[in-house]
Amino acid sequence: EKLWIWQKANKLYLKICEISKQLPRDERFKLKDQIERSSKSVKDNIAEANGSYYYNDKIKGYFTARKESAETQSHLREMVDKGYITSSLGQEMIDEYEEIKRGINGMVRTISQKKDKTLLKGSKLI
Repeated sequence: EKLWIWQKANKLYLKICEISKQLPRDERFKLKDQIERSSKSVKDNIAEANGSYYYNDKIKGYFTARKESAETQSHLREMVDKGYITSSLGQEMIDEYEEIKRGINGMVRTISQKKDKTLLKGSKLI
């Protein structure tokens, strides 16, 4: 993907996969799976939204990615609270997900504006 938000989300996903390898065995089917799934879903939903044809599908995909970003931030806070990662690393990654969420907000705003202009012309397609 060429979108910077996808690139950043992918980088964070790979970083989370590396970090989660260090989690205790009893977290394997709990926190490890949860955080890997939610962080992967961020990048996947961004890609899906970007590839969608209809405005509403694009917006829905970006909103899903935004929700998954928030879930991933929650898992990162849990990792800090349980002492699995340092507070500084956790906050750094949480801040990076905030940046992704701001980028998603910008994409939704742009798409909504295009949608409004297109609806004025009488078409529902991009």
